[in-house]
Amino acid sequence: MKAESKAQQRAAGAALSAKRGDTKVGDLQGASKDMYDSMTEEELDDMASTSTKDLPDHKD
Repeated sequence: MKAESKAQQRAAGAALSAKRGDTKVGDLQGASKDMYDSMTEEELDDMASTSTKDLPDHKD
């Protein structure tokens, strides 16, 4: 699954960082916290690695 916006890609990156133990889970908020709880590390990695070049800032 690829990110559909820059905001979604950044949230996935934050959730992935927590999933890997690089940041605290308690520091997550909003979408990144939901992603942490509902997605696997592989899914988060795929979404976080999406190029942001042609993505909108936020999904409509």
